[in-house]
Amino acid sequence: MDALDILADLENVIPFFQPIFSAEEHSVVAYEVLGRYKSEGNIISLGPFFQDDQIPDEYKFEVDQIVVSKALEKALNLDDHVKIFLNRNADLLMYGHGEPFLQELLEFEKRGIRLSRIVLEISEQNYTGDFDQLDHLLQYYRTYGIQIAIARIDSAKNYFQRIGEIEPDILKVNLEALKSTSTGTNFNDVLFTLSLLARKIGATLLFENIEMSYQLQFAWKNGGRYYQGYYLHPPEAEFIQGDMLKERLKEKFHDFISYEKRKLEAVYTTAEFFQIKVQEIVIKNRKTSYEDLFQALIKELDQIAFRMYVCDEDGFQKSVNIFKEKNDWITQAQYLNKNWSWRPYFLENIIKMRNERKGILSDLYSDIETGETIRTFSFPMNGEEYLFIDISYQYLFEHEQLL
Repeated sequence: MDALDILADLENVIPFFQPIFSAEEHSVVAYEVLGRYKSEGNIISLGPFFQDDQIPDEYKFEVDQIVVSKALEKALNLDDHVKIFLNRNADLLMYGHGEPFLQELLEFEKRGIRLSRIVLEISEQNYTGDFDQLDHLLQYYRTYGIQIAIARIDSAKNYFQRIGEIEPDILKVNLEALKSTSTGTNFNDVLFTLSLLARKIGATLLFENIEMSYQLQFAWKNGGRYYQGYYLHPPEAEFIQGDMLKERLKEKFHDFISYEKRKLEAVYTTAEFFQIKVQEIVIKNRKTSYEDLFQALIKELDQIAFRMYVCDEDGFQKSVNIFKEKNDWITQAQYLNKNWSWRPYFLENIIKMRNERKGILSDLYSDIETGETIRTFSFPMNGEEYLFIDISYQYLFEHEQLL
């Protein structure tokens, strides 16, 4: 569709609304406003119009204001707690130094829409302007109660840096990457980092593009508070009944909870198994050398573990590595005296083991050297020495609830 055709027919520029559901209430807590154009009985997305670099910003702004104005007009009849997500790329947001957009919102505030219900969903994709000015504008909007959501940033290279600078209220996570098996593992790792960062800065995670049940489960498991996508509900010209999916989501989350509890029970049972087994071996070999201890452990854990070593409470390795290479256990003397205190949770786990006098089974993580997904069982041998046993992916795979 030609841009001039749209500009000459603004009457047929309309908003569509995609509902956003809450994990807490299992109901609609917000709507994202999406631009559409009616043409000869067809509904066409205005996404390509707004993303076209050849179209001047003043044309885009005019069309966007029509979408926003019509959307907020309808939102006057919404429940007062429901939020409205408005999309803006950074270039368009800076049009007129951001003042025309704010004035439009202030007009609707006079008519009853609190600005604290507005979520500005900002995309910095291809933005070439002054980031300091953009950040000042976002902070200025915040003084009116407007919340900030980050949708897309120009590159992964500066993604976390920009999150730190903007400190958004909401982080949107696009689950499209889950469709690709090649990006699945890396995506999990990045998302884990993102969820930690969100928690640190007090941001909420919103997962979008949920198209299948397993994506909803993934979003729930990874700390998603809000959910959006065709699996839940497609965009429509009208608002939907807020609790229309309440029972369905309640059943879904019950299934997710049951599955996760079974996995946690398996982890707990496995930790108890290692605690009893390793404690028995360590007690029997308390006066022997590290080499004799490892040989005793290998006899019991040959099909379970692939690496063992001993550290002191400061993280210095007191023994060599005993490493399983194919079917043989080899000695890796180069690891003697290396320090591992820099690893996440290392010292925290040492203190926990020392105080509770029992072992810890780690969460899943990627081994630095093998690249495989593993877990580690750590055990306090005495007040000064701590045994670490790395559990192979093969064993975890055979006990899939540990993955």
